[in-house]
Amino acid sequence: QKVVVVANLKPAKLMGIESQGMILAAGSDGRFELVSLEGVEPGDSIS
Repeated sequence: QKVVVVANLKPAKLMGIESQGMILAAGSDGRFELVSLEGVEPGDSIS
């Protein structure tokens, strides 16, 4: 499964670990799912 990763962020420490990106997820009522895309290749731009 391919998921969306936001990778152009300034590095930051989260819970003591350096983060250089974030995985995009969506949800409500305490239930979340990863955002995934079909028909794209790693490195493709999305908008």
